[in-house]
Amino acid sequence: MENNDNRSLMTLEQAIAIAATDVQAKEWIHEFASPFKKLMSYYKCAMMEVETKFRVLNENFSISNDSNHIESIRTRLKSPESIIEKMVRNSFPLTVESIKENMHDVAGVRVICSFVSDIYMLADALLKQDDVVLLERKDYIANPKNNGYRSLHLIIEIPIFLENEKKMMKVEVQLRTLAMDTWASLEHKLRYKKDVEMTQQMSDELYQCSAVCAELDKRMELLNREIEGDA
Repeated sequence: MENNDNRSLMTLEQAIAIAATDVQAKEWIHEFASPFKKLMSYYKCAMMEVETKFRVLNENFSISNDSNHIESIRTRLKSPESIIEKMVRNSFPLTVESIKENMHDVAGVRVICSFVSDIYMLADALLKQDDVVLLERKDYIANPKNNGYRSLHLIIEIPIFLENEKKMMKVEVQLRTLAMDTWASLEHKLRYKKDVEMTQQMSDELYQCSAVCAELDKRMELLNREIEGDA
């Protein structure tokens, strides 16, 4: 990256050192960090590429077995403030290249599936594509987090094709069932309520709710197999 880009981003580092507010950070990025804005546009393109891949897969599967395996797809681009906070917290240099190298979750795609089997089928189909590179896989379905969180996480790298160049971009993909997504959304809302301390009893109850969702997924999966077997 050019030295001018690094110098401009170091200005932001100095601003954070004097406790810049979120508003100040936004103003800095808007006014001075054109390389940062360009990088964010690359991440947006990468998210669109991944979303399109899943929509094509879903359409293909619907033709072959007359069934849609994806309930919804959502994309999320990490906010500038969240990026800055994470970079500073982890003592990474505040440069565009450092963001691209050290952060794997700037661009996120969440795929909500009907059944657990759909998650693995879609993940396998995505990773078989010759332009998709798997960097990291974390299976929180087979091995849930201590709080009960379940999901399949993939960090992938894919190419985006610009006017005169190709760039490889990282995207975090999360695949969940409807039950997993409902639990995760409500757990986050409850756990991070302002001015409320989460007790151990509350955490235990949230974990039990996750177990209920897991049992629901299991029973719905078995029922779906039984119905498909009779079809």
